[in-house]
Amino acid sequence: MSMKKFSIFLLLLAVSFVAVRCGDSEESKELTDDELYEFQGFSMKPYDIPIMIMLPDETANIGASTQPEVIHVEDDFKWELMVGPNFHMVIDDWGSDREMVSSEKKRLAGLSFYKVKYLVDEPDFILYERELKVDGKKGASKSVGVEHTTYHVYGQKVIDDITYVFRSRDDGFEKIIIDLMAKSIKSVKPLKGNS
Repeated sequence: MSMKKFSIFLLLLAVSFVAVRCGDSEESKELTDDELYEFQGFSMKPYDIPIMIMLPDETANIGASTQPEVIHVEDDFKWELMVGPNFHMVIDDWGSDREMVSSEKKRLAGLSFYKVKYLVDEPDFILYERELKVDGKKGASKSVGVEHTTYHVYGQKVIDDITYVFRSRDDGFEKIIIDLMAKSIKSVKPLKGNS
């Protein structure tokens, strides 16, 4: 009899766990330590953005240096965050505008010379493949010598009532770099106090 009660208890526990996990949205899903094992925390507070962001370290094997570099002109609304020659993220301050991702999707839809395929499409985050169309055809001659497929990431975070957009450079990157950048954007956490 007690074995039966124990089995029922385990079943109820498992059902409760599944119900709680199903209630989690993909958006609120925390990145695990395993997903961030090639990353190190970096405070943007000295650059007037009160956040901690996880950035690729030298073990990420992308030519990343150990020291991130931030380019920012005081009182400007744009920051460039670089980790080595292959990781270049742009951060823009959009104030109270909360519709930046949907605005970016509308902009992308108006680009008739690119085919855009969304690999991740969330209300506050997109990751997409952009392919150049030439003469109305998909793709172009390989002899042109220009990369015709690039990957891009664009996400917004509201920190202290200010909307910040975290995005890849306009030229995009290889998929491996964008995947790392996506993790960095998803890792952004507000800093409180003197952290």
